[in-house]
Amino acid sequence: MSDTNFSGSVRTRFAPSPTGFMHVGNLRTALYEYLIAKSKGGDFVLRIEDTDQERLVPGAVEIILRTLQTAGLIHDEGPDVGGPYGPYVQSERMDLYKPYAESLVKAGKAYYCFCSRERLDALRADGVIGYDRHCRDLDAETVAELLAAGTPYVIRQKMPLSGHTTFSDRVYGDITVPNEELEDQILIKTDGFPTYNFANIIDDHLMRITHVVRGSEYLSSAPKYNLLYEAFGWEIPEYVHLPLIQGRGEDGTVSKLSKRHGATGFEDLVREGYLPEAIINYIALLGWSPGETREIFSLSELTEVFSVDGISKSPAIFDYDKLAWFNGEYIKAMSDEEFLVHALPYFHDLLPESASAYSIMTEILKPRINRFSEIPEKLAFLRELPDYDPSIYEHKKSKTTKESSLAVLPELIRGISALTLWDKETLSAFFGDFTAEKELKNSQVLWPVRIAISGTLVTPGGALEILLILGKEESLRRLESGRQRLQQSV
Repeated sequence: MSDTNFSGSVRTRFAPSPTGFMHVGNLRTALYEYLIAKSKGGDFVLRIEDTDQERLVPGAVEIILRTLQTAGLIHDEGPDVGGPYGPYVQSERMDLYKPYAESLVKAGKAYYCFCSRERLDALRADGVIGYDRHCRDLDAETVAELLAAGTPYVIRQKMPLSGHTTFSDRVYGDITVPNEELEDQILIKTDGFPTYNFANIIDDHLMRITHVVRGSEYLSSAPKYNLLYEAFGWEIPEYVHLPLIQGRGEDGTVSKLSKRHGATGFEDLVREGYLPEAIINYIALLGWSPGETREIFSLSELTEVFSVDGISKSPAIFDYDKLAWFNGEYIKAMSDEEFLVHALPYFHDLLPESASAYSIMTEILKPRINRFSEIPEKLAFLRELPDYDPSIYEHKKSKTTKESSLAVLPELIRGISALTLWDKETLSAFFGDFTAEKELKNSQVLWPVRIAISGTLVTPGGALEILLILGKEESLRRLESGRQRLQQSV
């Protein structure tokens, strides 16, 4: 069925359980639900599914709300903003579910099951798979007596015992399941709480959800959903099952994405230096293709081009190197002012406040980092000159040796000490005149200078930039330290 059939009336919902951090798989589901709704001018609903009280984690709802806000996935209805179909927290809707289950009992489509835990355990011990439908055909008089006696019970759905159930998924197509494989699922548990599947159906119907989006691991549950919709005589929503997200292990094998592959929570990734917009951009392409080679999309651009038809059946592999590339592209596209906002905490740890130094640090880092958290490592030499081996003054390409470096450093120190201005133009002119006078190549002068002031082979930026960042006094101190180190080694 084409998306256009739902234009103007699409309603999707993100319905997480508050059991911990927001995994990237959950976030991708929320993103696709958001895009499906917004690409058609519809509504994106947040519903908190907390019927499994034993697994609730304090503060998890706040994590969900904070993640959606940070990611830019703003919901139209939800527990924090309200809406016409609330409440939007399942534990606040408890009076809704049991009457619906009892209506199915009255219609002969569900039944009370009084089997004890001990009996069910014994069935499993005897190798019985699923429930044996022991209470399915109890006569009305027996049921009434057991209810009157206060016997604990669950309410189970009467599944058809023959034939097949077919459901249609927008990604996987039509899937048919023999009804004999379907267990009489529990709708209401002994504590009066609805099961996840049952509450899900009731809430989706009452909230007028048109598209149900979830992971492909729930494909096997779809026939049960359909049979419930049919039992109530309700319209069945569009199903959109998403491919699995996998991670690649150190040995090259792939498996379902987990913490052993690296950070899998949205907030963890943000703490590691990934930008929310880069994370969203990358996750959008995990299992979906825009039909073009372009890869960089803002959320608003994704909304314009998104189509369910672009979702793949094949599992997607979460590639941290690819995410880092996306992040780097977003960093490169920033204005210097935006870059500095993100980089400032790291700059403060490396160097006292200096507008000119921070400007140069921004200039040399912006095209060279993929994450802001890389800054401390790349510029660690600013905080403290490392204890380096003088052999790194030797560089074949630059045609420098320890001896040649030692020959130029004293004269450079004297010349730099005499400078009255400390800016790029002055330093460039000084080194230009120095190399011309000594008939040396730039690299023969700038390599030993950069080694002396940084103590490392690779720096983001050359000798001039580092000199300007460090300032005249600190630069001269390091140059003299380099001269002494060389003197002792030759």
